[in-house]
Amino acid sequence: MPIHYDLDDHVATITIDRRARRNALDMEHFDALADAWKRFRDEPDAWVAIVTGADDAFCAGGDLRDYLPLLTAAGPDDRAKFRSGTEAVLRDLDIYKPIIAAVNGPCVAGGMELLNGTDIRLACPEAVFGMLEPSRGILASGGTTVRLPRQIPWPAAMELLLTAEPIPATRALEMGLLNEIVPRHRLLDRAHEWAARIAANAPLAIAATKESSLRAMAAGTLEEALRIEARLSRRVLDSNDAREGPRAFTEKRAPRWTGT
Repeated sequence: MPIHYDLDDHVATITIDRRARRNALDMEHFDALADAWKRFRDEPDAWVAIVTGADDAFCAGGDLRDYLPLLTAAGPDDRAKFRSGTEAVLRDLDIYKPIIAAVNGPCVAGGMELLNGTDIRLACPEAVFGMLEPSRGILASGGTTVRLPRQIPWPAAMELLLTAEPIPATRALEMGLLNEIVPRHRLLDRAHEWAARIAANAPLAIAATKESSLRAMAAGTLEEALRIEARLSRRVLDSNDAREGPRAFTEKRAPRWTGT
């Protein structure tokens, strides 16, 4: 199976596995990765996801040999069939569950587009990051020109977007692109530690928190953003978990979340 999906204790681990091409994605792998994200979105028992790559690469984006030529040759009427390419990098999917990236090697081009759709980001010291598309004559159109300047300071975003040159993990951490640098042998364990910390909280409240944050950035006014937050708060307050939390606190025990 080209994209592995493993669910354990509310944590879905999605592994990009195309080792012969350093985890660069062709149409089949873009389709499979998009399907994995939809499965995570729709599976009630999946509360947090970890995305990583097989062997010593994270993702090199679209394969320059057998994906990009198809994309550049496509006319306006054909481009809808490439939708899985943007869904795979989390551009056209509304997923409000938390996603952790465990970057175990090169994360460039579409790999960076995918990274920008995640919430918590860990990398090994050997990882490199780069938006290489302009050096290949194309635009990084998986959402990065929109998302990256909202996530890190403008000069840092422009450094990545305009030079089209890779940077080391230490520079990515300095920019605020990463949460942590972790030794490669500890990377997945550390990602699971982060996932466990998040999954210890009420899943509906966590999903609503991410949704409110994302939608607030797209809201036209502060008042609109606050209305979104209020609606989401009401929805969470109507849940069984909203009653379980205070009850567990009063009874001095760990809460038993059901996600309902």
